[in-house]
Amino acid sequence: MTACPTGIAHTYMAAEKLAQAARALGHEMKVETQGSIGAENILSDNDVRGADAVIIAADKDVDLSRFAGKRALAVGVAEGIRHPERLIEQAQSAPVYGGGEADGAGTGGGAAAAAAGGGGGKERSVTYKALMNGVSYMIPFVVVGGLLIAISLAVGGHPQADGGLVIPDGSFWKHVNDIGVIGFTLMVPVLSGYIAYAIGDRPALVPGMIGGWIANTGALYDSKAGAGFIGAIVTGFLAGYLVQWIKKVEVPAFVRPVMPIIVIPIVATTALGLFFIYVIGRPISWVFTHLTGWLGGMTGSSAVLLGAILGLMIAFDMGGPVNKTAFLFGAGLIASGNQTVMGMCAAAIPVMPLGQGLATLIRRRLYSEQERETGMAALFMGLFGISEGAIPFAAARPAQVIPANMLGGAVAGAVAGTAGVTDAVPHGGPIVAVLGAVGGVPVFFLAVAIGTVVTALTTVTLVDVAERRKGNAAAASLSPVPALAGEGDGVGAVAGGAGAVASAGAGGGVEADAGAGAAGGAATATLAKASVTEARTDTAEARTGEKASDGDGDPARDKAPAGDGDQVLSGYLTEQTVRTQLAAGEKEAAIREMAELAAGTGKVSDVAELVRVALAREAQGTTGLGEEIAIPHAKTDAVTAPVVGFARSADGIDWGSPDGTPAKLVFLIAVPEAAAGDEHLRILALLSRKLMDTGFRARLQGAEDKAAILRTLGEIH
Repeated sequence: MTACPTGIAHTYMAAEKLAQAARALGHEMKVETQGSIGAENILSDNDVRGADAVIIAADKDVDLSRFAGKRALAVGVAEGIRHPERLIEQAQSAPVYGGGEADGAGTGGGAAAAAAGGGGGKERSVTYKALMNGVSYMIPFVVVGGLLIAISLAVGGHPQADGGLVIPDGSFWKHVNDIGVIGFTLMVPVLSGYIAYAIGDRPALVPGMIGGWIANTGALYDSKAGAGFIGAIVTGFLAGYLVQWIKKVEVPAFVRPVMPIIVIPIVATTALGLFFIYVIGRPISWVFTHLTGWLGGMTGSSAVLLGAILGLMIAFDMGGPVNKTAFLFGAGLIASGNQTVMGMCAAAIPVMPLGQGLATLIRRRLYSEQERETGMAALFMGLFGISEGAIPFAAARPAQVIPANMLGGAVAGAVAGTAGVTDAVPHGGPIVAVLGAVGGVPVFFLAVAIGTVVTALTTVTLVDVAERRKGNAAAASLSPVPALAGEGDGVGAVAGGAGAVASAGAGGGVEADAGAGAAGGAATATLAKASVTEARTDTAEARTGEKASDGDGDPARDKAPAGDGDQVLSGYLTEQTVRTQLAAGEKEAAIREMAELAAGTGKVSDVAELVRVALAREAQGTTGLGEEIAIPHAKTDAVTAPVVGFARSADGIDWGSPDGTPAKLVFLIAVPEAAAGDEHLRILALLSRKLMDTGFRARLQGAEDKAAILRTLGEIH
């Protein structure tokens, strides 16, 4: 089963590569695609029952419950394109998925982990997928809770004499504020619960959520502060893997039906809760107590040093024990007349959300559309001193975001400490300065601004470096590796966006029914041993001999719409959308140039929006497919009708391709949202598959002018 986030190009290229490799190795393969137009060529129960193995090449969650009891190999979709032969060989010795347990149909996170035993692709680790699953579910709670709190304070808050802001009890805006607080309270257990869910499927959801609630409730383990989002990440992973371990325990047959809904959740929840309270919680309480004492001993030291330390602590875990220690330390000194410590904290508090929000504006291409929207909400929350607005970013990229937050917080705290900024209320952010609670307002705003800029610049630098390293590591991991020696057994392969069942027979015929227009986001390929008789029954559908070697062995190729004459891709690609040589030398500029090229057809209503959506897709994962090919694509109402552009680059453009090759053949595919299931996706699937033909690519690269390019692309029909 193969899947990519949008299910247009990678899915079908992986499906084609797997089908070609199966033919070359003498296997039969059927490919099911799950893409933008839904599932096609769906594997029947008989297909799965007769298969020997399954390959899942996916960069998104897919339901693997129907493959329980089959050998399954889970990899990234790029592996289906780059090393299909190796996957087919490795699948023969892959571990059995599910072991026949009735643990419900999960979302695929845990399934992928269970199936990944062969260790094919490493494009997305189980840890990464689980963490991102938790963050994606947490973000709405952060945004809704934070904005409701901020709005209620802004509209319903009454300024106090000391500069504070209070919402009267029983008022309308107090109720709005209470609703926001509930959203904030739930975000930590939701993060924990859905991390666990991605690892252990449904039985892990309850222990994950309850574990997250316990982690965030310090009173349960004698701490004045909970463990916050870091504690939620810990409990999420503990719950997920604990449930996985419990699933492996052999139980009597009569107990199995109630295991996923009663036994596993109760045992895992109880064990995890008690473990956190008695084992993990006590060290957290100890840290809180001793940090408070340590800070008390520093009050007479350098204001710059104390401000930097408080800023580091405020920014570290945003609501966790370290953050709460610094905040309560500063708040406690207000009553004794020392308001400078709270002034340092107040300057650091808004830096994290403001910095992360600014980062999404500075380097938009590094962030998905959802992250950019969260960034705008974080900016608003930062103005009201709600540091939790940065938690989604810290949870998604802790190694990059937390150090950046800490550096910016330290700078803001140090600047405020140097100037003796004061704060008369236990709150922070620009709102307290506007309301008159801050002394030294100009320097306070300067400290916040400097800290915000430092956080943003450090974040984009670290994220950019991490993405580049990830790309280099992916290229290195895709270096040629000798294929494993097989015994001729069949191998099940699941290729991105398409489902394929392949039966390996000794000299039997080959069924390459990969499905027309396999443009889906996921593909499943299954391999099965087949007798010579079974194989021969499918020879009418099989493409063998010269056609197979040409890469034209898929019946789907015969399903292109007839009667198009000399139209290329049913008229979606025309002479107007072809450019023999790109002027751009880097990816973003190339996408913009091709969007402007497509606009010449009159089908693009908003070039800037088309570019934005295409770059957002790139942020999810490169559309550089290797073999010097890139297919950036976008589904957006910025186009009024499907349009395909093509351009060449003589020197090539760094597209972050898995094999490290620069993109010299670039296709831009843009379709309106409402047309996501139309016939054009079938044509695009044929394009993706045809590009796997080395001879076709060579002819396309060598075409002298637009007319020659169009003639070459016309071969797709």
